Amino acid sequence: MPRIDDPTHDHEAGALDGTLDTTRIDDTRIKAVRALISPAVLLEELPVTPQIEAVVEQGRAAVANVLHGRDDRLVVVVGPCSIVYFEKPRTTVGWKGYINDPRLDGSFRINEGLQRARQLLLEINSLGLPAGTEFLDLLSPQYFSDLIAWGAIGARTTESQSHRQLASGLSCPVGFKNGTDGGVQVAADAMVSAASGHAFMGMTKMGVAAIFETRGNADCHVILRGGKAPNFDAASVNAACAALAKAGQREQVMIDCSHANSAKQPRKQMEVAASIAQRIAAGERRILGVMVESHLREGRQDLKPGQPLTPGISITDACLGWDDTVPLLRALADAVRKRREL
Repeated sequence: MPRIDDPTHDHEAGALDGTLDTTRIDDTRIKAVRALISPAVLLEELPVTPQIEAVVEQGRAAVANVLHGRDDRLVVVVGPCSIVYFEKPRTTVGWKGYINDPRLDGSFRINEGLQRARQLLLEINSLGLPAGTEFLDLLSPQYFSDLIAWGAIGARTTESQSHRQLASGLSCPVGFKNGTDGGVQVAADAMVSAASGHAFMGMTKMGVAAIFETRGNADCHVILRGGKAPNFDAASVNAACAALAKAGQREQVMIDCSHANSAKQPRKQMEVAASIAQRIAAGERRILGVMVESHLREGRQDLKPGQPLTPGISITDACLGWDDTVPLLRALADAVRKRREL
């Protein structure tokens, strides 16, 4: 008598004797599979206007000009990572970001998160403000990378070959953070890799699996974010630039005033920035820019069920308040003006 399929399993289609049933050994830990909107559908629903396109292009060009020595200004990446860094790399578990969990309740309405993320970027760019983000997921850039002027690869993923390949095909400048232990070599290696062409598997705008071949990205740089110890000081910049020179890369770094460089104490970012400004005013040209964790109000807050959030306060890393961010930025701008007088 022919075998009858077990009704508790979702068996593959096909003839009984012609298709091997692998449901007992495949996807055994998958709880659910839901349909994902295709990038093309979302881009059609939320299109780029000519004005926004110009903002993105001008922002990318401005960063590239700094990287290649055609502009002596600083690149400043400032804002709360809990908002525009849509995907949060967690050390263990926690809120995974605006795309993965836009309602902050563990419902993981990812299609809604993608829509909200793209809408937010359109609104930011419509103000004339170029936007930056960290690229964590390898598929999500298809949904919003056309609206990004500058991107980052985080300390946990700089060593990832997949993220280096992704960076090699991105249309925007990309910064690689040093490793979580403070090591700069992995970021220098990432720059070398990203500058080369690669071939890898991915998803097209139509949502179809494909092989992508990239030309390489010459607009990459290293971000010093500290590790076991801070690395924003002059000696650390010298060491990082020496490693870059040995790897055949431009001797220039961006400095993250937050994370390990401030021991995650937001107000210490002002001390880090003051040190950077002093060296720039004295003629330092290898520091191409800074990152500042900043929000409307200082500090951070926890997500607690049933407890409303206070607007303007980060729900991930603690931020500097805007009232302190403004003088920090003015001090850096003044340092650049003083450097021009030398």
